[in-house]
Amino acid sequence: MTDDVIIERLSIELSQRCSKACWFCYSGSHTGGGTRWTADALRELVLDCATFGVRAVSFGGGEPLESPLLWPTLAATRGRLFRSLTTHGLGLRDPVALTRLVAAAPDKVHVSIHFPGNTAEVERVIEQVHALASRGIRSGVNLLVRRSRARAAARAAARLRAAGIDNRRVVFLPMRGQDTPTPQQLAAIAGGPFQSMSCLTACARSPRFCAISWDKTVAWCSYTSSRAPLRALTYAGLQTALRGLGLSYCGDGLVRVRARAGDPRVSRNTDDAGISP
Repeated sequence: MTDDVIIERLSIELSQRCSKACWFCYSGSHTGGGTRWTADALRELVLDCATFGVRAVSFGGGEPLESPLLWPTLAATRGRLFRSLTTHGLGLRDPVALTRLVAAAPDKVHVSIHFPGNTAEVERVIEQVHALASRGIRSGVNLLVRRSRARAAARAAARLRAAGIDNRRVVFLPMRGQDTPTPQQLAAIAGGPFQSMSCLTACARSPRFCAISWDKTVAWCSYTSSRAPLRALTYAGLQTALRGLGLSYCGDGLVRVRARAGDPRVSRNTDDAGISP
């Protein structure tokens, strides 16, 4: 593979601000989190990348609905490429916020379940996913799976299916850094063909994807500590930052396990957080 890869999909953290502030957050997001982005900088980067063939961008964080940068960025990029976002959904309890998100017309929204053992969280996310779908927004769930909470994740997955949200709309995300389930455990929890991140079976860079953090550093995924600064807000600048960039393993030592190549249970490998066209 040459150093200059063809990037088709981007993940961009809008900020490090998140009111949920989960203790395990890979980006260390918290209630007072900041950002080095501006709306103009985001627009400049995403539109230039779209011109050079980037097909999709996903917005995360932090919590994207808590960032004022989300709205002008969605407006500026509408019709230029596929735009999606991942949210914890707490802000969508406000009908005004839900209406505003629908009006912004993202191409896809996934709502995260971080604590599958929390029945109230699971039921809230189900309600919100259906509410988005009923208003014409493609929607789904990112289900975080911890090795020590595998049974709770399996119950949550079964509840999602019972609510009409099948595995085609769920991305099963293994916890990274610690308490990471094996691919085989994830398959058992899913109960059938399922979607997960492209690095599920082995740590490796995707040939088409990269992630950009709230501090304007670039990496081959959101979880790795191997990063480089984005010095120019262009597609060329992105490729320069990626050139020669390594990839540090983010999992724990208990799960350096490869699933069988072409495992039929993994119906689709998505990039990073799993938001893709």
